[in-house]
Amino acid sequence: MINASQIKEHAEIIGADGVHVGTVDRVEGNRIKLTKRDSGEGSHKGHHHFIPLDLVADVAGNRVRLSANGAVAFQMEQEKDGKMQH
Repeated sequence: MINASQIKEHAEIIGADGVHVGTVDRVEGNRIKLTKRDSGEGSHKGHHHFIPLDLVADVAGNRVRLSANGAVAFQMEQEKDGKMQH
């Protein structure tokens, strides 16, 4: 697992395919909290979403690269209340 202290606020999160997934708000426990502006549309708009640290493959400077493609990471994001988003 990656050292969470390497993940910086406002770092860009990209999938293994290079697709922008979100922007780091902060690390909370074993997951990355995304900024609200990266939290989607509709019923998910305005809620913070999270990416599990288990998906982080590499941290280089101001970029966090995931081991999953962007679309897969979006499916794994969770709302603050813990329910899976669809």
